[in-house]
Amino acid sequence: MHMFKLFTGAAFLALAACGGQGDDKAAEDVEQAFENRAKELDNAAENASGEVEERLEDEAEVYRETGEAAADAIDEVDLNAEATADQPAETAPPAQ
Repeated sequence: MHMFKLFTGAAFLALAACGGQGDDKAAEDVEQAFENRAKELDNAAENASGEVEERLEDEAEVYRETGEAAADAIDEVDLNAEATADQPAETAPPAQ
């Protein structure tokens, strides 16, 4: 479970760093990292049986879903930042 927290932290760090660049690479990298961990868990599940196998398979699915959600969030931040950048900045009225 510590690895899950590490990957989640890395995902949100990438999310914060992308800053509306319109670059999908950060999203792809985060999703791929989660997918790699999911594959490791799938491989471990192949060598397990019973409840352990099921738990590993379930955990792999959680990693995949989390990776997809993180990638979607990164893409959404990019889209929102681009839309905001295309709008003229509002200026505050002068102080009196």
